[in-house]
Amino acid sequence: QLQLVESGGGLVQPGGSLRLSCAASGVTLGYYHIGWFRQAPGKEREGVSCISKNGVITNYADSVKGRFTISRDNAKNTVYLQMNSLKPDDTAIYYCAADRTYGSMRCASRYYDYWGQGTQVTVSS
Repeated sequence: QLQLVESGGGLVQPGGSLRLSCAASGVTLGYYHIGWFRQAPGKEREGVSCISKNGVITNYADSVKGRFTISRDNAKNTVYLQMNSLKPDDTAIYYCAADRTYGSMRCASRYYDYWGQGTQVTVSS
Protein backbone atom coordinates (compact mmCIF):
# COMPACT_ATOMS: atom_id res chain seq x y z
CA GLN A 1 0.00 0.00 0.00
CA LEU A 2 1.45 3.34 -1.08
CA GLN A 3 1.83 5.95 1.64
CA LEU A 4 2.78 9.56 0.96
CA VAL A 5 4.22 12.01 3.46
CA GLU A 6 4.71 15.70 2.71
CA SER A 7 7.23 17.89 4.48
CA GLY A 8 8.93 21.24 4.08
CA GLY A 9 6.06 23.58 4.73
CA GLY A 10 6.26 26.54 7.06
CA LEU A 11 6.01 30.29 7.44
CA VAL A 12 7.86 32.41 4.90
CA GLN A 13 7.83 36.07 3.97
CA PRO A 14 6.55 37.23 0.59
CA GLY A 15 9.24 36.75 -2.02
CA GLY A 16 10.77 33.87 -0.11
CA SER A 17 11.24 30.23 -1.06
CA LEU A 18 10.34 26.80 0.25
CA ARG A 19 10.96 23.30 -1.04
CA LEU A 20 8.29 20.74 -0.35
CA SER A 21 9.04 17.05 -0.37
CA CYS A 22 6.70 14.13 -0.94
CA ALA A 23 8.22 10.89 0.28
CA ALA A 24 6.70 7.56 -0.59
CA SER A 25 6.85 4.28 1.27
CA GLY A 26 5.39 0.89 0.63
CA VAL A 27 5.93 0.74 -3.11
CA THR A 28 8.18 2.18 -5.81
CA LEU A 29 7.16 5.75 -6.54
CA GLY A 30 8.32 5.43 -10.13
CA TYR A 31 5.15 3.52 -10.95
CA TYR A 32 3.06 6.65 -10.33
CA HIS A 33 2.40 10.02 -11.85
CA ILE A 34 2.51 12.55 -9.02
CA GLY A 35 0.57 15.73 -8.51
CA TRP A 36 0.78 18.60 -6.06
CA PHE A 37 -2.48 20.21 -5.00
CA ARG A 38 -3.36 22.92 -2.53
CA GLN A 39 -6.37 24.10 -0.60
CA ALA A 40 -6.71 27.48 1.02
CA PRO A 41 -9.29 28.23 3.74
CA GLY A 42 -12.72 28.68 2.23
CA LYS A 43 -11.54 27.71 -1.24
CA GLU A 44 -11.74 24.60 -3.36
CA ARG A 45 -8.75 22.38 -3.82
CA GLU A 46 -6.74 23.29 -6.90
CA GLY A 47 -4.04 21.62 -8.91
CA VAL A 48 -0.60 23.17 -8.67
CA SER A 49 1.66 20.91 -10.70
CA CYS A 50 2.07 17.35 -11.87
CA ILE A 51 4.91 15.19 -13.15
CA SER A 52 5.01 12.01 -15.17
CA LYS A 53 6.42 8.74 -13.89
CA ASN A 54 9.79 9.26 -15.52
CA GLY A 55 9.91 12.98 -14.79
CA VAL A 56 10.02 14.01 -18.44
CA ILE A 57 6.61 15.65 -18.60
CA THR A 58 5.54 18.38 -16.20
CA ASN A 59 2.58 20.72 -16.00
CA TYR A 60 1.87 23.82 -13.95
CA ALA A 61 -1.11 25.93 -13.03
CA ASP A 62 -0.94 29.38 -14.60
CA SER A 63 -0.77 30.95 -11.15
CA VAL A 64 2.57 29.28 -10.36
CA LYS A 65 4.28 29.09 -13.76
CA GLY A 66 7.75 30.52 -13.67
CA ARG A 67 7.84 30.41 -9.85
CA PHE A 68 7.37 26.73 -8.95
CA THR A 69 9.35 23.74 -10.20
CA ILE A 70 8.35 20.13 -9.77
CA SER A 71 10.95 17.36 -9.90
CA ARG A 72 11.40 13.80 -8.77
CA ASP A 73 14.13 11.42 -7.70
CA ASN A 74 12.76 7.93 -8.13
CA ALA A 75 15.87 6.41 -6.58
CA LYS A 76 14.98 8.29 -3.39
CA ASN A 77 11.25 7.65 -3.81
CA THR A 78 10.65 11.38 -3.47
CA VAL A 79 9.01 14.17 -5.43
CA TYR A 80 9.82 17.83 -4.81
CA LEU A 81 8.11 21.15 -5.31
CA GLN A 82 10.49 24.10 -5.32
CA MET A 83 8.52 27.26 -4.66
CA ASN A 84 10.15 30.63 -5.30
CA SER A 85 8.86 34.20 -5.22
CA LEU A 86 6.10 33.16 -2.88
CA LYS A 87 3.04 35.35 -2.53
CA PRO A 88 0.38 35.57 0.19
CA ASP A 89 -2.05 33.94 -2.27
CA ASP A 90 0.12 30.81 -2.15
CA THR A 91 -0.92 30.26 1.46
CA ALA A 92 -2.63 26.87 1.67
CA ILE A 93 -2.27 23.28 2.74
CA TYR A 94 -0.26 21.51 0.07
CA TYR A 95 -0.91 17.87 -0.74
CA CYS A 96 0.87 15.40 -2.95
CA ALA A 97 -1.02 12.59 -4.60
CA ALA A 98 -0.27 9.58 -6.78
CA ASP A 99 -1.98 8.23 -9.90
CA ARG A 100 -1.14 4.73 -11.02
CA THR A 101 -2.65 4.89 -14.47
CA TYR A 102 -0.82 2.93 -17.15
CA GLY A 103 -1.63 5.74 -19.53
CA SER A 104 -0.54 9.32 -19.92
CA MET A 105 -0.16 11.78 -17.08
CA ARG A 106 -3.37 13.42 -15.93
CA CYS A 107 -3.43 16.42 -13.65
CA ALA A 108 -7.05 16.57 -12.48
CA SER A 109 -7.41 15.60 -8.84
CA ARG A 110 -10.19 13.08 -9.52
CA TYR A 111 -7.66 10.73 -11.12
CA TYR A 112 -5.44 10.51 -8.05
CA ASP A 113 -5.91 7.55 -5.77
CA TYR A 114 -3.42 8.08 -2.97
CA TRP A 115 -3.03 11.27 -0.94
CA GLY A 116 -0.70 12.52 1.73
CA GLN A 117 -1.81 14.30 4.89
CA GLY A 118 -0.70 17.73 3.69
CA THR A 119 1.77 20.36 4.82
CA GLN A 120 0.90 23.95 5.68
CA VAL A 121 2.49 26.79 3.74
CA THR A 122 1.92 30.29 5.05
CA VAL A 123 3.23 33.33 3.21
CA SER A 124 3.01 36.42 5.37
CA SER A 125 5.07 39.35 6.53
